[in-house]
Amino acid sequence: MSYRLKELRESKGVTQLTLAKLINVSVRHYGNYESGRIDIPTGKSIILADYYDISLDYLVGRTDS
Repeated sequence: MSYRLKELRESKGVTQLTLAKLINVSVRHYGNYESGRIDIPTGKSIILADYYDISLDYLVGRTDS
């Protein structure tokens, strides 16, 4: 999932700070999600999927559409 988080963020031109604020974590913590050092909780994944208007399956890499 981490590569999808970074890919989506960069394609939308959004900063890590913006997304960290959206899901109520520090920028460093969000960076750990993107790098795969820690797993993102389901609730925060849902917020991001809604923000990007994508499915959770896409976000976690279960589908490419």
